[in-house]
Parts: sequence; C-alpha cells; structure tokens
Amino acid sequence: MKPRLGLVLGSGSARGWAHIGIIRALEEAGIRPDIVCGCSIGAFVGAAYADGDLDKLENWVTTLSWQDVLGLMDVGLNGGLIKGEKLMAFFESHFVDVDLQALPLPFACVATDLESGREIWLREGSVAAAVRASIALPGLFAPVARDGRLLVDGGLVNPVPVSLARALGADVVIAVDLGSDMVGKALRTASGGREQGSAAGWTQRLLTTLGLGRQGDLPPLGSVLATSIHIMQTRIARSRLAGEPADVLLAPRLAQLALMDYHRAAEAIAEGRATVARMMPAIEYALSA
Repeated sequence: MKPRLGLVLGSGSARGWAHIGIIRALEEAGIRPDIVCGCSIGAFVGAAYADGDLDKLENWVTTLSWQDVLGLMDVGLNGGLIKGEKLMAFFESHFVDVDLQALPLPFACVATDLESGREIWLREGSVAAAVRASIALPGLFAPVARDGRLLVDGGLVNPVPVSLARALGADVVIAVDLGSDMVGKALRTASGGREQGSAAGWTQRLLTTLGLGRQGDLPPLGSVLATSIHIMQTRIARSRLAGEPADVLLAPRLAQLALMDYHRAAEAIAEGRATVARMMPAIEYALSA
C-alpha cells in the first residue's frame, strides 16, 4: 500500500508565501500530499491549497504592493494592533469558506488557547474561522473567540505541527520550518532604510506615532517584539521537531524578509522552489522507503 503523505506548513508571517513555491515544486515532481496541516500563515496557504485555490492565491500575492497590505489592516488597540476583520473578509470572499471536513484535500490547523496555553487542533467548522484563529499572532492580531475559548496563533505551541499530520494518518511527513535562520535578524535590520517603503516600515512608523518607537540607543518596540517572537518560535519548533521529527524537513532561507513583508511574495516563492530542489534527494529517499 502506498504510504499516506502529509505536508506540514509552518508559521512564519510573510515568509509563508514560500509555501506556495514548495507546493508548486513538489507537484511538478509528481508529489502530491494526501493530508495538509498548517500553522499561522501555513494554515492560510494550506487552506487555499486544500480547496484547489492555490492558483488564485498565487496570482493575488504576487501582485500585492505594500499599499495593498496596508489596505487589509484594520488598526485597533483592543486585543491587537490589527483586528483582522478586513483580511478575513477578503479571504472569505476570494478564496474558501466551507466546513473543514468538506475540503477536497484533508486539512487541519493549529491554534493556542490563550487562557490554558493548550494546543487546539481545528478540524471542523468554518475554514475561514479556523485560519483566522491560527494566524492571530499576539500583539498584532486580536484573539478569536471560538467554542468558549480565546484562540491565538498556533505558533506559540506548535509552529510546525508534525504531530497533527501524524494524528490524521500521515505515514510520511514533509514539513516546512520557516524560522531556522531568523533569530536576531529583526534587530540587525531594524535601522535599514529599505524597510521604510514597506509594510514593515509603516508598522514601525505607526508604533513611533503611538510613542512606542525607538528610545535612545534601544531598538524600536517592533524589532524587539519581532525578534522575541522569532526566538520563541524557533526554540519551540526545535523542541517539538526533536520529539516529533518529520521524515523530511524543508528550511527556506528567508531571513531578509520582515514580519509584514507580504508584498515580497515573488522572492519567497522562488526560495520555496529552490528549497525543494536542494532537498529533492532526501524527499525521493523518504518516499521510496
């Protein structure tokens, strides 16, 4: 019997567009997963893929400008800098909002219970609601109320949810870790001028306007938060992957992308394709075992 292949798409904010390139390269090599699981941006891409909307998603993200990214942000200070309603309204109207169990390709994603800290596996109910919960990065996106819980980004507990794919029946797992080269990068690039014309630069200017920007010789709040999140998710991912290893771990090199650089999709997609090319011998070996 052919082993069931699970594809696990990890968290990583704007770097997550690399998942599109990875999926494209795998399919071009004749490799199509039987199960897809995602966390945060991996849930966003995974849900679109599971419903057959990857072409539409790729067309959209590759035409995004940083002004378009800003247009999807509904700024507020109640629970997070961004409420997320505009983004999810766009997702629902342009991509998929059906029941998770109705998707053509089995899909599930991960969120975190804000009160208990428990890992929550989202396997039924609205796709859009599940994705919205999985991407609710604390401090940036407001939490989501669901079944009596307040849910936030699954990356707090399981950034690369191999365990979920195994639980859904995957025999072989290809997983994507977007954070392997990120620690410290936000601090090193915090003063770079190139971000000033980007969504990341806009976010920093907003924080400065609110009195939360650079103070003396200290880095700005946005850079401290981004670096702290990178450290946390990298350490959690390494710990979880050590106990629940994937058969093949793909690690795109995208440290140059800032948290909100969603308009740089072409760069991320190209690196996703390149990652698969580098790892193809390991992928073929895992699938032939």
